[in-house]
Amino acid sequence: MMRIRKNDTVKILSGKDRGKKGKILRAMPKEDKVVVEGLNLITKHVRPKRDKEKGQRIKMAMPLKVSRVMLICSRCHQPIRIGYKILANGQKKRFCRKCKDVFN
Repeated sequence: MMRIRKNDTVKILSGKDRGKKGKILRAMPKEDKVVVEGLNLITKHVRPKRDKEKGQRIKMAMPLKVSRVMLICSRCHQPIRIGYKILANGQKKRFCRKCKDVFN
């Protein structure tokens, strides 16, 4: 089960972008990966498609394993672990284990 969702702010724990923060653009639970905006970039070389058009190099964000990122709490602004609460109305919500703030 993946506890991180799209539009969450995360901190990279390992790799070339260690310590940087970014927003999740895409979550892929089946592959257990996420794409973080502006991080884990690669350069892709693209051939020209028509005559008199130049080839280009495009920067693309590649997927990261979920274990390499940690959610940042919107209230206490620290990397946190996520817990789950079942509210009085029966809804299951995520919460910060440090400040006990409930997420969406």
